[in-house]
Amino acid sequence: MNYKISSLIFLSILTFSCKNDKKVQHEETVTSTYKNKGHELVSKMIEKVGDYKTLRNKKDVVYTYTYQTPDGKTDITTEKYIFDGELSYGKYEKHQRTLSNFDGPIEQGYNGQEYWLKHNGNIIEDSVALKRVAFNRPTNFYWFTMFQKLLDPGVTYEYLGEKTVDDKNYDIVKVSFDFGNSKPTDIYQLYINKNTMLVDQFLFTVADFGAMETPNLMVLEYEKVDDMLIPTKRQYKKSTWNADVTDAPWIRVNWSNIKFDNGLRPIDFQK
Repeated sequence: MNYKISSLIFLSILTFSCKNDKKVQHEETVTSTYKNKGHELVSKMIEKVGDYKTLRNKKDVVYTYTYQTPDGKTDITTEKYIFDGELSYGKYEKHQRTLSNFDGPIEQGYNGQEYWLKHNGNIIEDSVALKRVAFNRPTNFYWFTMFQKLLDPGVTYEYLGEKTVDDKNYDIVKVSFDFGNSKPTDIYQLYINKNTMLVDQFLFTVADFGAMETPNLMVLEYEKVDDMLIPTKRQYKKSTWNADVTDAPWIRVNWSNIKFDNGLRPIDFQK
């Protein structure tokens, strides 16, 4: 698989969930009633990193997003979100992967009603480019809030057992989604560290590409920001269902300079 396709796969993993996340209401706190052991483990993990109520109370976030493929192509953006309404903005200082046909900085936004794109301050109406914006904005937002959204209605949990990896003991939980239609959805297998209750790594499929047989493995490192633990460093590549990776290079993603509660307003997301 070439790196361009791998990049698209990474961006596409959450498309289905992104399209459906506004149809559900988030569970405000970790519940004391669990559906099963898998649900209990996921709930306790989210309690450790910070639940959606904790995140929403921070009102907004600004951070730097860096995505680099092994061939050196890089995107560097300043991301801004308001959690209430899921408003999203990204200014791309470097976009060698995303809309690389535009020379110089570009801006993308979602203001709660429409997606928009600017290049050198000029509004771009190109339908192909706007489709990319309509993909990037909810996907980036969802990815930042992924763990918190694992308590949304429609998520199912299955405990798969224990496993030791590199002398660390894990509980493995399969997470899938049921939003009431027949479209296939992605599957995660979370490796929850028994000592820390954090997800050190997880397997994921890509339903939109029909890639349900062979998963990717995502490895995470955390940073404490205020009272939350954020998986700010991540790398991924092809794997087996036993979490044995190929010898291909890693694709690397980094979130830095994360700051919550910046006083952002809805008007800041208008085109």
